Amino acid sequence: MFAKAFRVKSNTAIKGSDRRKLRADVAAAFPTFGTDQVSALVPGKEELNIVKLYAHRGDVVTVYVCAGNPILFELEKNLYPTVYTLWSYPDLLPTFTTWPLVLEKLVGGADLMLPGLVVPPAGLPQVQKGDLCAIALVGNRAPVAVGVAAMSTAEMLTSGLKGRGFSVLHTYQDHLCPEGRQLDIKKSSYKKLSKFLRHMQQEQMIQVEELSRGVESIVAVDWRHPRITSFVIPEPSPTSLTIQEGSREQPYHPPDIKPLYCVPASMTLLFQESGHKKGSVLEGGEVRTIIVNYAKKNDLVDADNKNLVKLDPILCDCILEKNEQHTVVKLPWDSLLTRCLERLQPAYQVTFPGQEPIVKKGKICPIDITLAQRASNKKVTVVRNLEAYGLDPCLVAAVLQQRCQASTTVTPAPGAKDSLQVQVQGNQIHHLSQLLLEDYHLPRKYIQGLEKAPKPRKKK
Repeated sequence: MFAKAFRVKSNTAIKGSDRRKLRADVAAAFPTFGTDQVSALVPGKEELNIVKLYAHRGDVVTVYVCAGNPILFELEKNLYPTVYTLWSYPDLLPTFTTWPLVLEKLVGGADLMLPGLVVPPAGLPQVQKGDLCAIALVGNRAPVAVGVAAMSTAEMLTSGLKGRGFSVLHTYQDHLCPEGRQLDIKKSSYKKLSKFLRHMQQEQMIQVEELSRGVESIVAVDWRHPRITSFVIPEPSPTSLTIQEGSREQPYHPPDIKPLYCVPASMTLLFQESGHKKGSVLEGGEVRTIIVNYAKKNDLVDADNKNLVKLDPILCDCILEKNEQHTVVKLPWDSLLTRCLERLQPAYQVTFPGQEPIVKKGKICPIDITLAQRASNKKVTVVRNLEAYGLDPCLVAAVLQQRCQASTTVTPAPGAKDSLQVQVQGNQIHHLSQLLLEDYHLPRKYIQGLEKAPKPRKKK
């Protein structure tokens, strides 16, 4: 909504009666807000303005600005919090998580598609279609967007996390954000900007130089300074902390992964007698039952040898190569079933504890561990595809950094859309093996690259 510049129609100070009405509207729109929280959000004495504007699509929007900071906006008589408000009250709305790479698309005006969601081990928040939701990024609980659910949580899972999940109304860094709070030096204890900058330089947080006569410029910022890195969003209240621990911070449990098979167009005639059509998803046992019943119903079991199945035209078209069409007339049961499974399209079902199963086409990508050379011939360990197993790359990187006592970075995975990779200094495959197999209890068959672990040195 605010992805492009808007036109301001009016900007007026709020009246006392309108201020009281706004408090009542906030309390009605957000029942979890207590009286003290409503009073803090809509204070009695601070400057509060009503800004009426036209969005780039022509929508008439009312924005409530407190002390220069947009706190709420109203569209079609519905009240919405801004990201500024959600930073102070991060548990106000049910929060869904996506990857940092997605934020740029949201700021550009895109809606959040379900493939971009990160499913935590405890499952997605329960919402209904039309519910107001917050969107946060992996590794940071501060919401970066406000949107409306395009479908319920149950419908999201039933769809296999495909399609549009949320209509995004407002994001961090959109055109509403520049209307936000600015530091008013005159109202601070410094009174003058030069005094403030001088103090920040003495604290070694910034470096200031006079690049032109009479003009001081900030030429460097120490983003690792303790005063900056220690800045965090206030922890939630005891009530919301219980929810937080119960959703995002509970112990990891691996998903149950089951291979499935999709019926392609070339095999629909073989499966239509059992009530299945193109795109139907089946388990391996179901495929076996269907093939056995088809052979018996059509009298294809060899009378002289029960281990052989005669091939009718439908079976020939489905499982034989072109050069076999006139030479192969019978097949053993195991060969027949193997060929059928090979010609079906692969799929898989992922079920996280306490969640509905999610079905996806194709084969699940294993967690990929590789070694790479970097500058000065130094080795690094690179881990990809953690997201498919419900693992947060940022959290895995933090654990590895502590265990390996080595630097870690999280970067976009090359060639993979909306996916991240973890890079650890040195050959750390032994630590990864212990973390993934012993701590997270992931099956070894879903991890590739463990054989690249350094071999133990021979004792002299």
